[in-house]
Amino acid sequence: MTAPVLEVEDLRVQLRTPRGTAHVVNGLSYSVGPGETVAVVGESGSGKSVSVLALLGLLPARTATVSGRALLHGEDLLAMPADRLREVRGPGVGMVFQDPMTSLNPMLTVGRQLVEGIRAHGEVPKTEARRRAVELLGEVGLPDPGRAVDRYPHELSGGMRQRVMIAIALSNSPALLIADEATTALDVTVQAQIIDLVEKLQADHGTGVVWITHDLGVVAGIADRVLVMYGGRCVEDGTVDDVLERPAHPYTRGLLGALPDLTAPADELATVPGVPPAPTALPSGCVFWPRCPVRADPRCETEQPPLAVVGASGGSLPHRAATWCAEEVSLV
Repeated sequence: MTAPVLEVEDLRVQLRTPRGTAHVVNGLSYSVGPGETVAVVGESGSGKSVSVLALLGLLPARTATVSGRALLHGEDLLAMPADRLREVRGPGVGMVFQDPMTSLNPMLTVGRQLVEGIRAHGEVPKTEARRRAVELLGEVGLPDPGRAVDRYPHELSGGMRQRVMIAIALSNSPALLIADEATTALDVTVQAQIIDLVEKLQADHGTGVVWITHDLGVVAGIADRVLVMYGGRCVEDGTVDDVLERPAHPYTRGLLGALPDLTAPADELATVPGVPPAPTALPSGCVFWPRCPVRADPRCETEQPPLAVVGASGGSLPHRAATWCAEEVSLV
């Protein structure tokens, strides 16, 4: 059996805020194998982005407390000293951040930012690094990459900046790629191009991918496994077929039920009622209980259901859900 690229065990993130301690990630565990894509889905505020920022030491040390383990090829990211973590960012883990406008340095050309990342992890001459930068910009679909390499971020559109971020993340052929809403600002043609590029990277280098997204259509097309987060917890995980075709948790069914149906009348758009819980005041029981339309088991109000295998899995991996409510319900 091939060893995982990444193993996350009992990851917990707490943030100190004026309103008290925010329990943003609560006992998250998963693994990513070589060439495997794990999609992380859930509403905004569920802890998706914070969970990966914690892995790379990108949360403010004064306000964030991170515990658990995150083994990248057997080496714990959460226990690494700062110097070693800087060496790992790039060839070890590449990150596509959610907002390219605030992630790119406005004072430097995109080419200089690409070249800096390439040369930071190897003895590469400037001319060779620049050639590689132009090549990467072309691979991610930037028009006229030979000129774009000398442009500043403000001279590019939002979609172009997003493609620059993807090029930077891929520049060192990382063992693990974390993509946080990587294709949100892109049109469908470029989106398909980026997905093909990531799949090529996986095929050539065995890169594992953590893909954070709200787009369940993209999930269905690229993911091997799906992890559904809510209130800082994983409420369901399994193969993409199990989770999307046989959802077991009421929240997962709500997300899928909210997908627009172009054949349905405009006034029949399904929604998940209510709002996500504040991380400073999580429910004592099931995190979804205040919004759940099922509430079939009284334990849900006071006890947190554990992740347990549900039904017969259609894949080689177990299909798990944190729920005692198995009834199929409509969330209209």
